[in-house]
Amino acid sequence: MTQLQERDEAWRELVLTARRTVTDGLVVGTSGNVSVRVGGSDGDTVLVTPTGVPYEELGPDDLVAVGLDGERRAGTLKPTSELPMHLAVYRHTEARAVVHTHAVHATAVSTLVPELPPVHYMTAALGGPVRVAPYATYGTQELAENMLLALADRTGCLLQNHGALTYGDTLSAAYDRTAQLEWMCHLWLTAHSVPGLTPSLLTGEQLREVGERLGGYGQRGAR
Repeated sequence: MTQLQERDEAWRELVLTARRTVTDGLVVGTSGNVSVRVGGSDGDTVLVTPTGVPYEELGPDDLVAVGLDGERRAGTLKPTSELPMHLAVYRHTEARAVVHTHAVHATAVSTLVPELPPVHYMTAALGGPVRVAPYATYGTQELAENMLLALADRTGCLLQNHGALTYGDTLSAAYDRTAQLEWMCHLWLTAHSVPGLTPSLLTGEQLREVGERLGGYGQRGAR
């Protein structure tokens, strides 16, 4: 497969993932954004959803590609306004894909606590209790910096009064983490809302044990 074919295939998968965020109720309209890192050995090209275009309208000719410096590599549409967040993830982690949504339960939790309490063992799949990045205006470098602090040793975080962001070594992995995070937020909100009762939380030791087990979970070669 040539680099051009790889890029076109990655764009096709990105569009399908972006549409899935709408189908699964994780975003409304054109909110949220998705990106994937492609290219040669340096992997320095990022494909990203454009700003203000409904995902169902995206096609092969709408590809948007930028370098890690944010400079345009291909396409004519403007990239998402959240490009600084996506590029910050790629510059500071081994991520190959990033998913950002405005999912209802994740956003609700981001307004209530500085960290999603470890109410379920899948917390370990994101590296530990999911932190909330302090609020900053969308599309700003300040938000990107706040996000990076919340992401330290994690593969996902919440953005205060904004939404959620996860990353992975594939689009599928990044999306699965987004879905798991939204589910855990829904779970905690449901348990926390019962009058007179407090949800039981997992300890650090319990999460470490789960983390070790998750390391060998699934079929060989699966990510």
